[in-house]
Amino acid sequence: MSEVEIPEPVSSFVKAVNQHDEAAFLDAFTESGAVDDWGRLFTGRAEIKGWSDVEFIGARGVLTPEESSVSGDAVTVVGDWRSNHANGRSKFVFDVEGDRIAKMTIRKG
Repeated sequence: MSEVEIPEPVSSFVKAVNQHDEAAFLDAFTESGAVDDWGRLFTGRAEIKGWSDVEFIGARGVLTPEESSVSGDAVTVVGDWRSNHANGRSKFVFDVEGDRIAKMTIRKG
């Protein structure tokens, strides 16, 4: 399967996640960045880190992108998520502000 093309800054974000690089993961978000994980909202670096420590980077998660699309400032990546916390096809919608991510929304793929 060929590699899915994903625009920046989301491409670097996915690479950071798959390398379990917590600093690069957190730095990808704007100061007021947020994660919406199936309706649970985590806002700001401290809340995102707390969530990620258990369910994302800390769970050794790996995202294998299967498709990507762009609509305005939103980048959508659908792929297979595997971690020590949750597994399955997931849809990640990234609201991009400049070279950072303002919000990541996770839903069923």
